[in-house]
Amino acid sequence: MSADEGQVPGIAGYAEAADSLVDSYESITFEDVYRPVLDLLPKRGLALDIGAGTGRDAAALAVRGFRVHAAEPTAEMRAHARRLHPDHGIVWTDDALPDLARLRAEGLRFDLILMTAVWMHLDEAERERALPNIVHRLAPGGRLFMTVRKGPVPPGRCMFPIPIGPLIAAARTSGLHLLRRCDFPDVLGRHDVSWTLLAFERENRV
Repeated sequence: MSADEGQVPGIAGYAEAADSLVDSYESITFEDVYRPVLDLLPKRGLALDIGAGTGRDAAALAVRGFRVHAAEPTAEMRAHARRLHPDHGIVWTDDALPDLARLRAEGLRFDLILMTAVWMHLDEAERERALPNIVHRLAPGGRLFMTVRKGPVPPGRCMFPIPIGPLIAAARTSGLHLLRRCDFPDVLGRHDVSWTLLAFERENRV
């Protein structure tokens, strides 16, 4: 069974909304979101975009010289991504948190993992399962960038409140060192939505 056939509750509503989400997702650039941590990007290497959506960030990483794997469990989103960004050599995978089963089976380690607006789709138990799987996919010294949405849940979506302090503490326990935290308003101008951007580095040990 593929990830978008019901195994991932957090993606509820995205298949139906995929066509209407494309323009808003693509209207924002990778630089718009990650500008506060661009100086922390590895120069190049192997990158993983988890919950890659329309492929905007995966394509931006490819342009910057990364070899990119993109995991997206919603087939409709993957279809848009391949249409919008066909020339960047991105390896697309039907995979999702909390288990990342297909990527785990491949045994790849990444220099950079990106999670844009993903973490709040996991409930507490799923987050506890997901964090070790993410850390195991990072190479020693690899970096994790993630954005966390705060605000009301859109109709038909599945999201959970994410306390940032406990998230940072759990990451530290799992072997991730916090490099930077940034809080910022919604790039799309929604007054009831805000974001936290976190940059972590995996401890330099296997």
